[in-house]
Amino acid sequence: MSTLTLTLLSTIICCSLTEQPSNVSSPNIIIMLMDDMGWGDLGVLGQPSKETPNLDTMAAQGMLLPNFYTANPLCSPSRAALLTGRLPVRNGFYTTNAHARNAYTPQEIVGGISKEEILLPQMLKKKGYVSKIVGKWHLGHRSQYLPLENGFDEWFGSPNCHFGPYNNSITPNIPVYNNSEMIGRYYEDFKIDRKTGESNLTQIYLEEGLDFILRQTKARRPFFLYWAADATHAPVYASERFLGKSQRGRYGDAVMELDYSVGQILSLLRTLGIENNTFVFFTSDNGAALVSAPYEGGSNGPFLCGKETTFEGGMREPAIAWWPGHIKEGTGINFCPGQEVPGVTTHIQKEHTLQPIIFHLGRDPGEKFPIRSVEYQDVLSRISPVVEEHVKNLVPGVPQLNMCDLAVMNWAPAGCEKLGKCLKGPVSDPWKCEWPH
Repeated sequence: MSTLTLTLLSTIICCSLTEQPSNVSSPNIIIMLMDDMGWGDLGVLGQPSKETPNLDTMAAQGMLLPNFYTANPLCSPSRAALLTGRLPVRNGFYTTNAHARNAYTPQEIVGGISKEEILLPQMLKKKGYVSKIVGKWHLGHRSQYLPLENGFDEWFGSPNCHFGPYNNSITPNIPVYNNSEMIGRYYEDFKIDRKTGESNLTQIYLEEGLDFILRQTKARRPFFLYWAADATHAPVYASERFLGKSQRGRYGDAVMELDYSVGQILSLLRTLGIENNTFVFFTSDNGAALVSAPYEGGSNGPFLCGKETTFEGGMREPAIAWWPGHIKEGTGINFCPGQEVPGVTTHIQKEHTLQPIIFHLGRDPGEKFPIRSVEYQDVLSRISPVVEEHVKNLVPGVPQLNMCDLAVMNWAPAGCEKLGKCLKGPVSDPWKCEWPH
């Protein structure tokens, strides 16, 4: 995350949590977190198909952040970092089972977000905010780890990825929740056609988000909406209206529907007259999953690799901040669309940043030079002391992603009795999770 971005986000949160004059209302906050969407998937960042008109307009009306980084190149740790403001090694979303391995929260994971962590909705609640998450949670699926136990007032979505379909005997299908109880399961009650890619989930998530905004505005309550749609995570999906419309195939269809949804949300803010009092931030949890390409994976633009790697393609994400009347229009945009991005692409291959970086576009665009080569000795001489100081003062959180157990899978979530969808799970037999990547 760039210094500018960190300062911006910190200012927004601080303004929300400090005392306000009686005639000034706390700003609403909307975070739109995409799933496996890459840096190169937006038209404003050079995607040749130019199929994201609403996001491109959002960037033109706000601030484009071409140097925005996630805290981890995988779903769960990056989301934990976003909501806690702490690195995964500090908030517990890491594993000690193997050195430098990625870990996340599949169905069989035993752990989840620690009660010792303070999440953003918990902080905002103290100032009268109402918070809702729409979409993917991924910080633990057992009851004690779910959103309503961690500061959110409302939730519509799922605790896990939409993998499946499963046979419900060896592996249960993932549940979809409305607040604290499941209301169905993916592929059974919430259809995803693996053959055609058709699903109405993004449309449902959009309607949930719009309804929440409308209700809180009518009630004159400040709100925090965490809109975490996951259509761009394989298996990708889109509704019938968008299927087959993109030049980029099914993945592009999903991006187009998400872009449309962003436009609908921003339009509602303007219709309600609350756009000047609502801070909106758009980004992705990690880089595009190249393992799912070319049909179900996105683009990381000029950057090497993608999800599950700490190369630029895995860590640098698309990011836009929007707040009319507070963020100057067009900030961060000073280029011919798709041709020049400050600090990233230039006509003369010149490095513009004053901060020491290991990735050097001008001389090493493919990140091929070994880290210990002469090329990077100067920058390492400045970075190494910072790393050493970090390690020296680091207080790691208790690792939450070490243990797995088939017995903790989504066999019988809360609310399954009402639906007749409780399943019988196996006897508990925990083991140390294996993380191959």
